[in-house]
Amino acid sequence: MTEKSKHKDLETVEAGIPGAEAAESAKSDEPSQQDESAMAAQAEVDRLAAIIEEKDKEIAELKDKYLRSLADSENARKRIRQQSEESVRIQREALLRDLLPIIDDLERAVDAARGGGNGKPIVEGVEMVLRSMHDFLRNQGVSQLSAIGQAFDPTRHEAIDRVESESHDPNTVVQEFNRGYLIGERVLRPARVTVAKAAEPEKDEEEAKD
Repeated sequence: MTEKSKHKDLETVEAGIPGAEAAESAKSDEPSQQDESAMAAQAEVDRLAAIIEEKDKEIAELKDKYLRSLADSENARKRIRQQSEESVRIQREALLRDLLPIIDDLERAVDAARGGGNGKPIVEGVEMVLRSMHDFLRNQGVSQLSAIGQAFDPTRHEAIDRVESESHDPNTVVQEFNRGYLIGERVLRPARVTVAKAAEPEKDEEEAKD
C-alpha cells in the first residue's frame, strides 16, 4: 500500500469517528468567542473610564464652587468687621464730642475760682457743669434711680449700712451715698444706700445685769 493510500484511509477513519466533526468545529469557534469577550471587557473599561471622567469633572466643579463660596464668606466677614469698627469709631467720636462742652464749663468754673471773690460764680459754674452732664446722660438714654423712701431692692440698690429707725418702715432706704443710674431698663449702676431696720427689743434690767 502506498503512502498516499494510507493517508487517505486515515482521513476516512477519522471522518467516521463520532464527535470528530464537532470537535473540529469547536476549535474553529474558540478564537471568535475570545475576541468577543475581549471586546466586551474593553467596552466595560471604556464605560467605567467615562463615568470616572464625568465624576472628576463634577468634583472639580464642586471644589470650585466651594472655594468661591469660602472666599465670598471671608470677604463678607471682613466687610462686616470693617463696618462694625467704623460704627464704633463714629459713636466714640460722637460721645467724646458731646463731652467737650462740659469740659469748657469746667474750665470756666476753674477760672472763676482762681479769680477770687465770693463763691457764687464758682457754685454757678459747677451747677452749669452738672446740668450739662445730666443733659448728656439723658441724651445717652441714662436716667437716675429714685432710692430714698423706696423699699430696698437688691437688683437696684446696694446696702452699705443698716440703721434702726422709728420713722421708717423696716427695709426702707433712708439715705443715699451714691445715686444709681439706669440705661434703658437695665441697671447701669446700683444706688449705694443705708436701709432702715426694726429696732431691737430693749432688754430688761436682769438681762442687762447679766
